Amino acid sequence: MRIISGTYKGRRLKAPKNLPVRPTTDMAKEALFNILMHRYDFRDLSVLDLFSGTGNIAYEFCSRGTLSVLAVDKEFRCTKFIESTAAEFNMPIDVLKSDVFSFLERNTQTFDIIFADPPYALEIESFELISSLVFENKYLNNDGLLIIEHAKHTDLTDLNHFEELKTYGGNCFSFFR
Repeated sequence: MRIISGTYKGRRLKAPKNLPVRPTTDMAKEALFNILMHRYDFRDLSVLDLFSGTGNIAYEFCSRGTLSVLAVDKEFRCTKFIESTAAEFNMPIDVLKSDVFSFLERNTQTFDIIFADPPYALEIESFELISSLVFENKYLNNDGLLIIEHAKHTDLTDLNHFEELKTYGGNCFSFFR
């Protein structure tokens, strides 16, 4: 896993082998950030990274200048890895060990971008619940965006607020507004 662009461009991160994660591939991550680069000034964003895993997406936002990132994951080993990596690189990432669905039911903050990378085997109802909780609770700022990463066999195009789908290899990103 490496950081694609920004202050820490090219830095390789070695996550412990025992983490229960599937990091976003470099190719898919680069394509995603190329899309976002044309829509947003990263320095002005507040970002929520759900199912953060290794923190791969959070690091990329911070490397590009984002000053407010909250990474949420229920796995203790993942949150510890993100905390230590963020401290090593002096990145402004707040880390919260929590079940994502519990977090979304009690959260009070709003964000410009919410990125969710749940397990690909999640049932469609759980993907729908992520979207519902985000929009019903108004967690997105004006012009905010929810991005859900998922496998090709998962179709989110019928969910409320769906805007577009981008596919890169085995990774898909569904965008919601």
